[in-house]
Amino acid sequence: MKKLLTVNLLLLVCWMGNLTAQVQHFTWQGVEREYIVRTPANHNGTLPVLFFLHGLGGIISNYDQDYNFAQIAEEYNWMVVLPQALDQGIGTMWNAGLASSSIDDSGFLMALLDSLTAQYQLDTDSVFFAGMSMGGFMTHRMAIEHGDRIDACVAVSGLITSVDAAQTPVAPVRMLHIHGTNDNVVGYNGYSTAFGMNLGLGVDAIMDYWQNANGCTGEPTIDTLPDLKNDGLRFIRYTYNCGTDLQLLKVVNGVHEWYHSSAQYDVGYKEVLYEFCTGHSLPSSVAIREMEHLQVWPNPTNGVFNIQISDSGSSSKEIKVFDVYGRMVDVRKTMCTSSSETVQIDLSHHPDGIYFVQAGNGATTKVVLKR
Repeated sequence: MKKLLTVNLLLLVCWMGNLTAQVQHFTWQGVEREYIVRTPANHNGTLPVLFFLHGLGGIISNYDQDYNFAQIAEEYNWMVVLPQALDQGIGTMWNAGLASSSIDDSGFLMALLDSLTAQYQLDTDSVFFAGMSMGGFMTHRMAIEHGDRIDACVAVSGLITSVDAAQTPVAPVRMLHIHGTNDNVVGYNGYSTAFGMNLGLGVDAIMDYWQNANGCTGEPTIDTLPDLKNDGLRFIRYTYNCGTDLQLLKVVNGVHEWYHSSAQYDVGYKEVLYEFCTGHSLPSSVAIREMEHLQVWPNPTNGVFNIQISDSGSSSKEIKVFDVYGRMVDVRKTMCTSSSETVQIDLSHHPDGIYFVQAGNGATTKVVLKR
């Protein structure tokens, strides 16, 4: 028995070791810097690479665990790099122009990219940068200073500082900015109530900056995404008419938080990040969870269709139908004791288009109305 316990403990230690990424070291300008690399277990050919930049005071091992970058690398077939900022007296902090500093983080990140390119087969045409909060500030700086080498950037809750705003971007770059309207740490208008100071350009000014840099014309296309999850948030996408992709995802009621996955929110930043970086625009619908216990037919439909739901442990069924703007166009409440039930819905009095059917258990699927 003791021997068996010892073997099991050794297996557990080995298993946990596979989940824990090893912090690696890279010397830049005489200073030893740290980073974590995540790669898919099995891959052939070149890999796209994502640099994810943490927020103020961030520790990369914590971010690696909290954001589950091992899963992201596996799922997206990317290399994910988490570089560590240096401690500048108030915690780890990227030099993005917020404070006087001689640390060349911009040069460090490019040197790290060069080093990793020499070690791995990286797709240098698919280099992505993303960051949250202070990492979002640094993502903007990287886009401004190295847009000729970076394919796409996603800045979440981070601004362009006045120092960086004085710079002219070296090249147009694909940029997605995401920001919550109720963010009190890095305010939508550029002011931080948490710190009691202005931190940089407001979001509207940031989009003006990138419109000028990317040669945009006209007014943006505005798309309000469906509101199905009852998460208290509204996601509005602005797509600008540019030679290079430029988008703003405005999160109404959003706070200073990374909204991880569409399993919990109408829009998940993880999915948005992938779709934007790979060249796919954010879809006009939220991510749909196709589940065995929600079946719809015929689909496409000319108006009348059937829904079969099954949800063990619940006798209350509620079916809601939404249009692409998130407006509820139909709702049905039924009570039954059987494990499954079929309900018929008639949308023939509604215009052709895409609709979303959501059961009371949270399962959601898409219906196409076409006559």
